[in-house]
Amino acid sequence: MKYGIAIFPSKKVQDEANSYRKRYDPHYALIPPHITLKEAFEADESEIESTIIPELKEIAKNTQPFSYGIYKVSSFSPVTNTIYLKIEPSEEIFGLNEKLHSGPLHEEKDYAFVPHITIAQKLTDAEFSDVYGSLNMTKFDIQDEVDRFQLLYQLENGAWSVYETFRLGKG
Repeated sequence: MKYGIAIFPSKKVQDEANSYRKRYDPHYALIPPHITLKEAFEADESEIESTIIPELKEIAKNTQPFSYGIYKVSSFSPVTNTIYLKIEPSEEIFGLNEKLHSGPLHEEKDYAFVPHITIAQKLTDAEFSDVYGSLNMTKFDIQDEVDRFQLLYQLENGAWSVYETFRLGKG
C-alpha cells in the first residue's frame, strides 16, 4: 500500500489554498491542501505497525511545535507547470523532514525538499503563464502553526486518507 507523511495547515490556510485549487488543481478532490514531508512510499501494514508508527511517535515526541510564514507564490517551472504557496524555509521544518528520511524511514529523496502547498498543477504552458503571472504579483502575509503531522494512506480511487496523527512535543 502507498503511504505518505504530510502536515495539514490550519483551516484559514486551507481555505486560501483551496480558493485557487478549485480551479487549478486536478487533485483538489483527492487530498486537502498540505505540506508534503515524505513523498509516497510503499509499505505493508505489519511494517507500518511494527516499525514506522513507533518511529513516527518518537520523532513527534522529540520535535517541538513551530510556526511558519507564507509570503508569496513560486513554481517548479520549467520542470513542471506547478504553482505553490512558498513556505518560508526554517530549521524546524527542514529538521523534521530530515528526521523523516533517516533511521528506519531512510530512503533516497527524488528531489530536494522544498516546503510548499500546491495550488495549481498540470497546467498547459499558456495557463501556467497566465495564472503564475497574476499570482506572482499577489503578496501573502500568512502565519501558521504546526503542532502535528499525519501518516496518510492512498485509497484505490487515488484519494488520500489519514492513517494516524502525531502531535509534536507529546510523549
